[in-house]
Amino acid sequence: MNSPFGQFNETVIGWSPLADLSETEDTYSIDIDLPGVNQEDIDIQLHGNLFTVSGELKQKERKGLLRHRTRRVGQFHYQVQLPDKVDGDKVEAELNDGVLSVTIPKSETSKPKRITIKGS
Repeated sequence: MNSPFGQFNETVIGWSPLADLSETEDTYSIDIDLPGVNQEDIDIQLHGNLFTVSGELKQKERKGLLRHRTRRVGQFHYQVQLPDKVDGDKVEAELNDGVLSVTIPKSETSKPKRITIKGS
């Protein structure tokens, strides 16, 4: 699937969590729904401007017969190619109430700059 932010890759192993991606002048913000996923079961990587989150939602041990299940379990993967260069050293991630919030600052070289014209 394509978007103004690049190409989303939803055809990888497992399932892809729901996510919102927004952009400001200085950063990209990504909120990913990961209810029930433990922090230690999440892997976040940034290779250049390719952002990837993967991990596993582990199935709870159950007693008795499971008659019906609609909740997702197992491996998940979310990936997006960001359109500009980013500063990988200043990425911040936080997991609260089942939502992984990641802030990725843009690189200084990718920020828009106003050019002034000098008079003669």
